[in-house]
Amino acid sequence: MTAPRSAAAPDEDLSRLAELHGVAPSYSPSPDRTVTASAAALTRALAALGVDAGSPGAVRAALAARERELSERLLPPTVVCWSGSAPAALADLPAGTRLRIETEQGETRAAAEQLPPGVHRLTATAPDGRTARVHLVVAPPRLPTPPGRSYGLLVQLYSLLSRRSWGMGDLGDLAELAAWAGRALGAGFVQVNPLHAAVPGTPTDPSPYRPSSRRFPDPVHLRIEDIPEFAYVDGRERVRGLLERAARLRESVLEKGELIDRDAVWGLKREALELVREVPLGPGRRAAYADFLAEQGEALEDHATWYALAEVHGPDWRGWPEGLRAPRSTETARARGELMDRVDFHCRLAWLTDAQLTAAQRAAREAGMPVGIVHDLAVGVHPEGADAWAQQRYFAAGMSAGAPPDAFNARGQDWGLPPWRPDRLAESGYAPFRMLLKALFRYAGALRIDHVMGLFRLWWVPEGLPPTEGTYVRYDAEAMLAILVLEASRAGAVVIGEDLGTVEPGVRETLRERGVLGTSVLWFERDWEGDGRPLPPDRWRADCLATATTHDLPPTAARLTGDHVELRDRLGLLTRPVDEERAEAAADTGEWLTLLAQLGLLEGTSGGLGTSAEEAEVQAVHRYLLRTPARMIGIWLPDGVGDRRPQNLPGTWDQYPNWRLPVADAEGRPMTLEELAGSARLHALVEVVRASGGRQA
Repeated sequence: MTAPRSAAAPDEDLSRLAELHGVAPSYSPSPDRTVTASAAALTRALAALGVDAGSPGAVRAALAARERELSERLLPPTVVCWSGSAPAALADLPAGTRLRIETEQGETRAAAEQLPPGVHRLTATAPDGRTARVHLVVAPPRLPTPPGRSYGLLVQLYSLLSRRSWGMGDLGDLAELAAWAGRALGAGFVQVNPLHAAVPGTPTDPSPYRPSSRRFPDPVHLRIEDIPEFAYVDGRERVRGLLERAARLRESVLEKGELIDRDAVWGLKREALELVREVPLGPGRRAAYADFLAEQGEALEDHATWYALAEVHGPDWRGWPEGLRAPRSTETARARGELMDRVDFHCRLAWLTDAQLTAAQRAAREAGMPVGIVHDLAVGVHPEGADAWAQQRYFAAGMSAGAPPDAFNARGQDWGLPPWRPDRLAESGYAPFRMLLKALFRYAGALRIDHVMGLFRLWWVPEGLPPTEGTYVRYDAEAMLAILVLEASRAGAVVIGEDLGTVEPGVRETLRERGVLGTSVLWFERDWEGDGRPLPPDRWRADCLATATTHDLPPTAARLTGDHVELRDRLGLLTRPVDEERAEAAADTGEWLTLLAQLGLLEGTSGGLGTSAEEAEVQAVHRYLLRTPARMIGIWLPDGVGDRRPQNLPGTWDQYPNWRLPVADAEGRPMTLEELAGSARLHALVEVVRASGGRQA
């Protein structure tokens, strides 16, 4: 069945032109249904790729030019070679073509076989004189399978307050959690939310998934007292005043029930960091800072320049004076010189944050964790932020990434994140992606990639149009995966792809082939191609991180009790009568509880006589996860203490305090890290996991 769009459908030439540039003229949300993209969507997507398709004549000219370019091209701009095999693209070269390869290591080779891993430069010269100079990515065929099985904790770092944090969880808390969980619980990893740099301003967007920069971390997560220079700040009264205000911020959340106030925390920490910067660095620290500046180079300078300019002109670079909107302009160079003191301040913040992130991973590994800290890579960046300014050449102007309509959202989704241009990525040898991964793998034992399907294709929504008027744009998945495998293997890191929901056929198989783990959430694991009932544990995939819930879903206690339906009803988010929603939720939960009972997982509890029926069911859910072959098992930390509140409620903004809630117990009372470490309920849940396998090195 074909469902046409209401807008004008594209003609044959426009569809052909779109296909040749990786823009999909149609897509299939289900095997029996095809949806045609509108002519407007294709035209706008092509324009964002630098292709004029604004008239029939322009389409014909662009089509002829593209076909000629592809027929005459010797090689694509980036060629992939999986170690141990020859690049397929080279087999199609004319007989007698000469190859010259300059490796990352500075060597010159005449053949692609036995090249070291890396991104090299390949020059091909055909007998007819045509020459191609392209990037050659050599990567291991797959990432190694994580040894044994490990389990770990999942937490949103801002929500994890200790008696030492300044109103929100910080990197000192992360290091403390990792050291405790590794040594006392036998955990193999701790997974956190994205810690990317945020767009400054009041109020700051609290979502960690709309950052200013994905390459550099946010200094709001710094533990100020762990900065060596803080001990030498002049003026003990000023320091005492800062610490007293920090204590009031902490107490407001932990004892007075107030929400986490990121802006207040950052205001206080920024004041402290301005004082810290007045303390001269010792010779060793200065040398380490100089090394960091040299290693990060232009990317860090651009990042810090954007933040310095934002202090003067506001956080939306699109409204800056025209000369400052380009990172390489004369005006920007002049402003950078005038603001060099502020540029250095923001460079220093990046260095300090990087050091504490590295220390947290070191603490995790020293505690015996085989993986350590699992960091989260957001799918994109804020259009007003530092990356969008510094790397604007690589972003598709006038476009936003999102999702097409589906069974859960008939209007589709617009995430407000500018997508990367696949053509510019390929021309650069995927330099922005490589540099991003290198930066994250400095301190990540594993990386979770949000919406990993974006390595294959993304739904582009033209600015001013609804998400229903978007279209898919394809990326070179082989090249993207080769870069990912290359950088992860160099770092010795695990990669987890968030592949929940509708996934294009073949994507999960390709990811598994390259050693990228998937994500499986219990409530979604049903026999969708059969009777729709809960999927037996032995039919789960092994190559995944298995969990009971995520930050976007109800905690397990809320799902078991139906509290998540009542919450959505109170907020007016239900699209059906509440009784229908309750009945459906109860039926869904009932099927799972029946299966848990049939498997004998509800019998016996780790908490003894004091364990409630709810705790027993939460424990049974995790026993079920351990019956699956999943290589990694994740425990949502709030599940360990009975917290019923989701950290994020999709579809809400002001109606619900997304990204601002501390971890709390079953009564909603905030709990400190110290209290969590002593929680009998959390220990009982962890013992369930440990008794059934736990961490294996």
